[in-house]
Amino acid sequence: AVVFRLANIIGKRSNHGVIYDFINKLKKNPNRLEILGDGTQRKSYLHVSDTVEAMLYLFKEFLKEDKIYDAYNIGSEDWITVTEIAEIVSKEMDLNPEFYFTGGVDGGRGWKGDVKIMLLSIEKAKAKGWKPKMNSREAVEKTVRELLGKE
Repeated sequence: AVVFRLANIIGKRSNHGVIYDFINKLKKNPNRLEILGDGTQRKSYLHVSDTVEAMLYLFKEFLKEDKIYDAYNIGSEDWITVTEIAEIVSKEMDLNPEFYFTGGVDGGRGWKGDVKIMLLSIEKAKAKGWKPKMNSREAVEKTVRELLGKE
């Protein structure tokens, strides 16, 4: 068995999460964007295409070994802030909204239980020969374009 611990996986069928929320908020009010927290939350994002490729590649590598179990973190090697995501969404929608930060809870988190910083170590997967094709920014940009029907 192979276990995959995944970062924030995004793509054209995303129907929740910060990117989806920002697009819908800006469709309702193109002049103002509410951002939960202080905007400095940093998270790793991985496009679904990289995720599927990683899982297939690492499973094939697993089959070459004499193991009954292994586990891998699957994610990007970097992170992007919530404010940067808001800027990307706004730009792709040709908007220049005012950003309103709610301030959040517990040191700038968007909501109770939100993870302020999320970056998995993917060194084990890289040692097997896999690494993502897109960084977090590229994955977010591609997903925004996909959700807006531009790709």
